[in-house]
Amino acid sequence: MLEETQRPPVTLEPLDDYVVVEPSDDEAETRHGLIIPASAEAGARTGIVIAVGTEPGGVEPGDKVLFPREAGFDVRLAGTSAKVIRRGELIARVLD
Repeated sequence: MLEETQRPPVTLEPLDDYVVVEPSDDEAETRHGLIIPASAEAGARTGIVIAVGTEPGGVEPGDKVLFPREAGFDVRLAGTSAKVIRRGELIARVLD
């Protein structure tokens, strides 16, 4: 049986309209079976919101979001990569 990985406790509390996002390392597969790693994709990435500031504007922890690859600031939380991004830089919520 596979166990779900536990998210580390958030040690950052974003201020105002900032959110903390844990980027996904999803791979994409083309119609022809070619697998493209997320690191090779240009433009945008997806991630899970793990903390929000006081003015999150419609996003909350647990939401999957789309954001520009170069948005925000890279940080490390308990050995895990995360991004601190302004709410206005998020492109969309991803609804599964």
